[in-house]
Amino acid sequence: MKFRRNDRWNVMVVRRDPGEWFVGGTMAAFSGPPPFGWVQRLDPDSLEPLATSPELPCGAHVWCGAVLAHADGSIVHVNGSFVHRLDPTDLSVLTERALPIDRSHNGLLVLADGSLLTKDLRLEGQGGTTLTRLAAGSLEVIGSLTLPEGSMGRIAADIGDDGVERVYVPGTEHVWRVAVDGGELVVDDWRARYRHAGDDTGLAWDGCIADGACWVLDCGDVWSVRRIHGTLPNGRFEEPPGRAVSWRLPAPWSGALRLLRLDLDDPSDVRAIEPFGTPGGGIVSPPVHVPEWSTAVVWDSVQGGLAGVDTSGPELEVRWALDVRPVMQPVVFPDSGELVTNDFTDDGFDDLIVVDLASGELIDRVRTGSRVGNGMFLTAGDDHDVWYCTTSCLARVHWS
Repeated sequence: MKFRRNDRWNVMVVRRDPGEWFVGGTMAAFSGPPPFGWVQRLDPDSLEPLATSPELPCGAHVWCGAVLAHADGSIVHVNGSFVHRLDPTDLSVLTERALPIDRSHNGLLVLADGSLLTKDLRLEGQGGTTLTRLAAGSLEVIGSLTLPEGSMGRIAADIGDDGVERVYVPGTEHVWRVAVDGGELVVDDWRARYRHAGDDTGLAWDGCIADGACWVLDCGDVWSVRRIHGTLPNGRFEEPPGRAVSWRLPAPWSGALRLLRLDLDDPSDVRAIEPFGTPGGGIVSPPVHVPEWSTAVVWDSVQGGLAGVDTSGPELEVRWALDVRPVMQPVVFPDSGELVTNDFTDDGFDDLIVVDLASGELIDRVRTGSRVGNGMFLTAGDDHDVWYCTTSCLARVHWS
C-alpha cells in the first residue's frame, strides 16, 4: 500500500491515459480562510504531485464537487459554483466559468456529443434543482432546465435501445428522467416516486443504472448534509461546526434504510426492500448493482451493515450480510466477483475491505492509515488495485 497525507479534501481520482492519474478535491474550510478547489497530477508510485493547479474559485461553497478527464484531453473540475477546464500537463486554467446558480454543484457528466452537464444541490424545501449544460471547450452555458423538486444526489446517464440519451436525477420525492433532445433538455413522461413529503425517511443519493432499472438508496440527507446545505455559502460557518458535520450523528428519522428498484420501462414498477430493518439507518453514497452476479450491494453507514441483495427474481431478497460499516462509493471487479469498499471501524480507523460478491465472505482487509471515513470515491487502478480518497489523505492499495 502507498499512503500520503496531504491535508486536503481528496474527492476522486481519475485516469486520462495509462499511468496518468489525477486527483480532484476541495478544502474542508467550514470556517476561517475561504475554501478553494484544486486538481493534482500524481506520481502513481509515490503519490506525490507532479503538477498542481492554481487555487480554483468555488464561490466560497464547501462541498466535494467532481473531476473528469475529457476526450479532448483536458481535465474538467466542478466545485461549488464554478467549473474549470485545465491543461493536463501543468494544470493551468484554460477556461473558467461561474455557473448561473450560486450554490454547490455535484455531478459532472460528459454527454454523447462531448458537452458537459452538472447540477446544483438542493434539499427538501429549497426549491427546484437546475441542470446546466456547457459547451466542452468554452464552458459556455448552452442549455438549462429547472426541475420541480430539489435534488441531492449526483446524476447518471444512459443511452437507450432507441438511441436517445437520458439523464436520471434523484429528486426529493421522485427520480426524474431528462431526455437530451438535440440542443434541448426535456423532462420526459417517466418519473418514479420513491417517497412522499413527510415520510419518516430521507432523500436518495445517486442512482445506479443497471439491468433495466435505476437502483437507489434513500435515507441520505443525514444531519451533516442538512447542516452544510442549510447555510449560504454552503458549508460555511462563523465558528467551526465540529461534530455537527459528522455523518455518524443519529439519523433525523426513524425509518429503516431502503433499496429501491425503479423499472426503466414502467415508472410505476417500484420494488423496495429494507435489507437491515434497523430504525434510523442512513447513507451518504449510492448502491451498486452487478448484473453479472444478479446482486445489488447496499450498506448502512449510520447503524452499520453491508448486504448483498439477490435480484435474480421478481422479489428482492437478502443473500448475505456482513458486520462492517461502509461509507464510500465502492468499486466492483465483476470478472473476479470482488467488491472493494471501506469499513470505518469502532476504534476509529478506516480500513479497505475486499468482499466476495457471491457469498459475502471477507477476502482481505487493509488498514489505510486514515482516521477519517467519508463518502468519497474509490477508483479502480491498472494492476488489481484501487485508489482511496478521503479528507486529509489518499492511498493506493493492492491486495492478493
